[in-house]
Parts: sequence; C-alpha cells; structure tokens
Amino acid sequence: MSGKTNGTSFELTDRASGRSALLPVRNGTIGPAALDIGELHHDLGVFTYDPGFGGTAATESRITYIDGDAGVLLYRGYPIEQLAERSTFMEVAYLLLLGELPSARQLQQFSASIRYHTMINESLLRFFNGFHHNAHPMAMVSAVVGSMSAFYHDTTDIHNPRHREIFSHRIIAKIPTIAAAAHKHSLGQPFIYPRNDLDYAGNLLHMMFAVPCEAYPVDPVASQALDLLFILHADHEQNASTSTVRLAGSTGANPYAAISAGVSALWGPAHGGANEAVLAMLEQIGTVDNIPKYLAMAKDKSSHFRLMGFGHRVYKNFDPRAKIIRAMCHKVLERLGRTDNPLFELALRLEEIALKDEYFVARKLYPNVDFYSGVIYSAIGIPRSMFTVMFAIARSVGWVAHWQEMISDPAMRIGRPRQLYTGPVRRDYVGVEQRG
Repeated sequence: MSGKTNGTSFELTDRASGRSALLPVRNGTIGPAALDIGELHHDLGVFTYDPGFGGTAATESRITYIDGDAGVLLYRGYPIEQLAERSTFMEVAYLLLLGELPSARQLQQFSASIRYHTMINESLLRFFNGFHHNAHPMAMVSAVVGSMSAFYHDTTDIHNPRHREIFSHRIIAKIPTIAAAAHKHSLGQPFIYPRNDLDYAGNLLHMMFAVPCEAYPVDPVASQALDLLFILHADHEQNASTSTVRLAGSTGANPYAAISAGVSALWGPAHGGANEAVLAMLEQIGTVDNIPKYLAMAKDKSSHFRLMGFGHRVYKNFDPRAKIIRAMCHKVLERLGRTDNPLFELALRLEEIALKDEYFVARKLYPNVDFYSGVIYSAIGIPRSMFTVMFAIARSVGWVAHWQEMISDPAMRIGRPRQLYTGPVRRDYVGVEQRG
C-alpha cells in the first residue's frame, strides 16, 4: 500500500492490484482532521484495524472537545474552568443539551421542568424490594432505569422532538431519585421522596441521608462540592459509556434502554469505578509511613500494584478537571472537619509526594479527577458503593445530549464495527464417531 495527500483527500493505492481509494479529509472546527474511510472496503477490499478505537472517529459531534496534550476540556466551546467557577450543574445540563447557555428565564423554566419530573412511579419503588439488601447500587440503578420504558412508553417515539425532550428531562430528574432509593434499600431505611424546594445536588443529599423521624439540614459545602463534581463529570466526549449509549441507541432502541446500557458500561473499574479503586488503594497503603514502599512497588514493572487515580488515557498532562477538583477537595476536608481522618491525611500526603517524585513527573502521572472525587465523596458521607452511581447521575446529561445529537442526525446509521478474523479457515463437519 502507498498513499499521498493533496490536502483535501488522501489517495491510498494497493500496488499489487493497482486499485486505489480516495479518502476525503474531514476537518473539524478544532482538533485533528479525520480520514473518511467509509468507502475503503468497497474500493480496496480492506478494513482498518484499531483495537479500542483509540485512533478512530466513529461519529461527528458538536458537544465536547478534548485536547489531551494541552489539558483542554470544552463543553460546547466553553472551557471547563470557567463553567466550574461560574456556572451550576443545571446551567451546564442546559448547555450540553441545547448548545447554548440559557437566559435567566430559560434556566428557570428548565430547572422547573426537571423538578416537576423528580418523583418516580410507586411501582418502580417497589422494584427495589426484589433486590437483595447487599446488591450493588449500580445493578439496581441499571435495572430500574431500563424498566422505565415500561412506565413511560407513551413518550418514547424517538422521531418525535417533543418526546425526546420529555425523555431528556425525565431521565435527568429521576436518576437521583432512583440512586437515592438504591442507597436507602441497601440500608433498610424508608425511601425519602424528593423535595422540589431544594436544588439538584441538595435534593440528592436529602434523599440519601434524611430519615422520617428528624429534620436533615443540607450542608451547603457538601451541596456545592457535589454540584461541582457533577459539572466536571457531565460529559467527556466519546468515552466507553457514551459510545455504548450511542451504539445501543443507533438500533432505534427506546432511550431508557440505551441509558441503562450506558450505566452498565460505566460500572467497569476501568471507567466509572476508578474512584472506588482509589479508596481501596489508600486502605491498602494504610499509613503515611508506607507511601515510599508502595511508590517503589508502583515503579516496579514486576509488581502488580498500581497507583490508582494517577494519569489518564486521554490527558497527557495534568487533567484540567483535577486542577479544579483539587481545590474543592481541600476545601471540603477543611470545612467539614475531616482532616483528622487518617485516610484523608494519607491521600493528601500521597498527592504531595507523588507530585514531587521525578519518576511520576517525567511520565506525567499526575492525580486525576478520580483521585480527588473519591476523597470528596467519602468526606461528605457517600459510601464507596455509591461512588460510581454519583458518576452516572452526572454523566446522564452527557449521555442524553449525545443520544439526542445522534437521533436527530439525518445521516445516522446503526453502529456495526468490523473485525480482523483470526479463527480457523473453512473446514468440514466430522461426525462424533469419527473424531479422535
């Protein structure tokens, strides 16, 4: 094979057959260009091979842009640093769904619509009684989200813009209620209904921690921290769970099924479960005195110990979200009086030592968003089993935005990855009595 480009297309030629393919160069507004390989198999009879899709643009999107080398994350063009400092999760949700920041009136109407949909059908609440008390909350959330289509099938016409809007508001509003119910079920406590006088994060905290026998004042620092975490986790381009939502949704499946698939994909420890792994690692290290030993193990290629919460597949420098969340992490630990907790002291000391260690600095293995989010969740009282659920609540906005974008695209096609087959060639069946 040989190739040449003229700037607008890339010509690939198979010298053996003399056949060639003209691959158009598609340019985005920013970021790397992409070769359109849609006709490659037709023209040359070959596929591209890209395990993990690390170098493949499977879709065109206007929602989120990441430059991993420069540490840039943009939501609809707005830097994450500006949104984290000045915006709210509800405003960011509106931005991701509709493409522009809302006016004060638009934000009020959007927030009111979300509040209107916070309750879930009583029959859905009874679903939780079918789960064992120690079932993982992600198992419950995935199952209950998938079952929502049985209750709201009257508005699941994916080709109806109004139905798509109602679905979007319902899923964003109800996932916190479902998540809190999963937590309460695991504790054997009564379900707490949503309170629409509270903001999004405050309402979630109330549903998770309030009990019927006494008042529960929502801590403003905890609510602020949770709102910030939701902003930082709201979307992250074509990650594994978002791609799963798109792939499932491309079949025309009802949107609740697509979101449920995304929840399941997020559950993996290499994706949304990474912040749980950070706390497990800190417990394994145990004390500040053990840090040098475990850092040495992390540098040893023959060791199975990994420093969780450091580095990122996309970001080759400091994760921009980590820079933001680091300050909030320290604020939460100081304001909530948890700095005397040995685990938090260990986390802060590990961060300090690793940031000065030449081995990690040279490899750009900086603390990422998972390192700090796990510490914050733990500090405000959220159990480790709920960490990934918190991630799912935030990411539901990104999932919905990408699903909406895909469904409204006239060029949408069902997702169908291809493969490089390495199994047996054709062979004939031999009867069992003739097999050696």
